Amino acid sequence: MLEVDDLGPNGVEAVLTLAERDPAGLPRSLAGAGVALVFEKPSARTRNSSEMATVALGGHPVYIQGAEVGIDVRETAEDVARTLACFHRVVCARVLDHRTLVRMRDTLDDAGVPVPVVNLLSDRAHPCQALADLLTLRQLFGVDGARHRPVAFIGDANNVWRSLALAASMVGIPTRVASPAGYGPSDADVARVRVFGGDLLVTDDPAEAADGAGALYTDVWISMGQEAERQERLAAFAGFCVDEALVARAAPDAVVLHCLPAHRGEEISAGVVDGPSSVVWQQAANRMHAMRGLLAWVIGGDAG
Repeated sequence: MLEVDDLGPNGVEAVLTLAERDPAGLPRSLAGAGVALVFEKPSARTRNSSEMATVALGGHPVYIQGAEVGIDVRETAEDVARTLACFHRVVCARVLDHRTLVRMRDTLDDAGVPVPVVNLLSDRAHPCQALADLLTLRQLFGVDGARHRPVAFIGDANNVWRSLALAASMVGIPTRVASPAGYGPSDADVARVRVFGGDLLVTDDPAEAADGAGALYTDVWISMGQEAERQERLAAFAGFCVDEALVARAAPDAVVLHCLPAHRGEEISAGVVDGPSSVVWQQAANRMHAMRGLLAWVIGGDAG
């Protein structure tokens, strides 16, 4: 499961159904099994959610820092995957380059090794976050209600946006994205979202995206590895802050989402992220529930 559309619409529904179930009622399908958690990039929410989700299913999580395996430095991504598959039921990785995940998956598939590879984040996609986002919207508005509440993503059309737009499209939630010139989605991204019939608005005007939206979503403007672009990005994204004025343009009961960490005063105001419209902590907690559902699904869990 390297990108959220690998699941397909039925898979997304199955994962969310599993995520909504009381963990006490789920089979301990990872009992006695290990789950490798490889982190080339550090994370608070991804590590904690993945470890606790593994434990909830009876498994043993093993956190592995990038330097410990040295992908393509000490040994190839292919050899790392084969090694970890000797010990673990699932291999999960948070990587710098999405192609690393593709190589890990392909080498296990080619060798006939039945160990799934799960993307915990790459430069291309953040599928686990998107599943948590859908779960949050379902909890707030119900399955049908969420389909009538457009989600407006304000900022860089990055890996978080891409996975969110694909996931929302697969379950019938309309999306909008407002980005400055040079930071919007590619034509290929737009076409991919619309493969699933997704209702997508692309604009360079945050106000247009926010008008009447049921949810506003943003992410940091400067991600890990982009620090050298800080001043350039701050200048480009001026006017794209999710602040009180932008929230006022959305629906009266609109909610605000952020995948965190938040840079108050940059992509979001302190008054919004800490205010009554914010559901960022519910969203963060759902990372664990979504991951539990995903792990149960990739090892053949029953969503019935």
